[in-house]
Amino acid sequence: MQKPAISKYFHMTKRERRIELNQTLWLMPLRYILVAILLSGLSVMMDVFWDVHRYLPDTMVFTGEATRLLVTTLIGGVLTLSAFTINSLLVALTTLSGQFSSRMLLNFISVPPTQHVMGIFNGTFIYVLLNILFLSNNGNEAYFIIPVGSVVVTFVAAITFVYFVNHVSTWLQVHNISSNMKSTTSRTIRTSLVEEIGKHRAEGEYIDKITERKGPKTIYSGVSGHLQSVNFSKIVEEACKDNIVIKLRASIGQYILEDTPLFDYWEDGNNFREKKYKQLVRVDEKKTEIQDLEYGLEKLVEVSVKALGNNDPLTVNNTLYQITDLLKEISRATSFSPILVDSQNHVRLKLMHEDFDYFLFKSYGYIREYAGENSTVIITILEMLSLLAQATDNHEKIWEFAEETVKGFREHTMYRSNGDYVLEHLYEVARHTGQMEAYSNSQELLTPSIQY
Repeated sequence: MQKPAISKYFHMTKRERRIELNQTLWLMPLRYILVAILLSGLSVMMDVFWDVHRYLPDTMVFTGEATRLLVTTLIGGVLTLSAFTINSLLVALTTLSGQFSSRMLLNFISVPPTQHVMGIFNGTFIYVLLNILFLSNNGNEAYFIIPVGSVVVTFVAAITFVYFVNHVSTWLQVHNISSNMKSTTSRTIRTSLVEEIGKHRAEGEYIDKITERKGPKTIYSGVSGHLQSVNFSKIVEEACKDNIVIKLRASIGQYILEDTPLFDYWEDGNNFREKKYKQLVRVDEKKTEIQDLEYGLEKLVEVSVKALGNNDPLTVNNTLYQITDLLKEISRATSFSPILVDSQNHVRLKLMHEDFDYFLFKSYGYIREYAGENSTVIITILEMLSLLAQATDNHEKIWEFAEETVKGFREHTMYRSNGDYVLEHLYEVARHTGQMEAYSNSQELLTPSIQY
């Protein structure tokens, strides 16, 4: 049975809970509203119960009528600013969905500037609203903190509106969009593959006596959805206590159906408790970037594919640069063993392992498919493969991908200059991967397609 929307947060790790909450628009405004309520209460205390105005010159004290008029006017201004802000937010979200990718909405919502802006406007409105409610039911005729505080928070809201417009216009620039998406996935690589998994990865020889003695038993998924995250450290810890070995039957981000295998386990006795381990593996309807590397690549690829459809080559190239940088990090992060061990070097968790060529296909492969006969995109892909060959050790897989990319152009006709650039960058890939002999064969196959 699917857990209620609220209760699911209690089964997450601290990092998962923080990321999920940051992808909503209600948490940060709620904090600002609570601060606004406290400030409004403090303002009333200082003006009514502590009579702060008695210690100030008469020229600095506001009469009751002037205060009510001022605060009433300010609340209208705050509402106007809030309306413009919401309208700007909707325009930004519509632009993101239509021009780039609907998956980027969460990126825009989850960035701190967006959340703080919404919080400031909500907090400002609540502060001024509470002040006007108090003034409407109070006969005091001398105020200082309430009117000055209302002016200050409204001034902050006005400055925030200018900041928000600048934030939207800056964030929507293509290089910032692709860079932000790449940075998000890079953080996923560092936290999931390096910090969480890295300390448990097997280095050299490891002990695996349990799986040698017994056959596995299978646990099936109770719901359909994407495998969002796995609490690796906790599973290794609990498996060590129970003296069992667990093998995941799906990779992070993969879609699984109800009653299909979720993981296998080998036990040395009868220590396995299914419910405990199922709570450490989260399956839900949507894909997230908490631990899913492929999801970050998919968003960048989607931006690039839409740019191809909009005849926007600069966006395609910029996205390819970010994908290449991301593939470099993925290559280094996925070169480790998929076996996780405990402190005694006993195997406790076996992961589904995707090779580097899988991520090549999921990124460049999709773009290559949609590029069709667009040789300029193929040239850029070959250029990025050359850079990737210099930065990683996956030379054989990089060359295989470059070779099949060029072979796909045998049926198309290219201008001489385009063909020369394709061969030039293919040569660079061959040189950096040590495949000069194979390059000669590819050159012979491609030459008839070039118009001389």
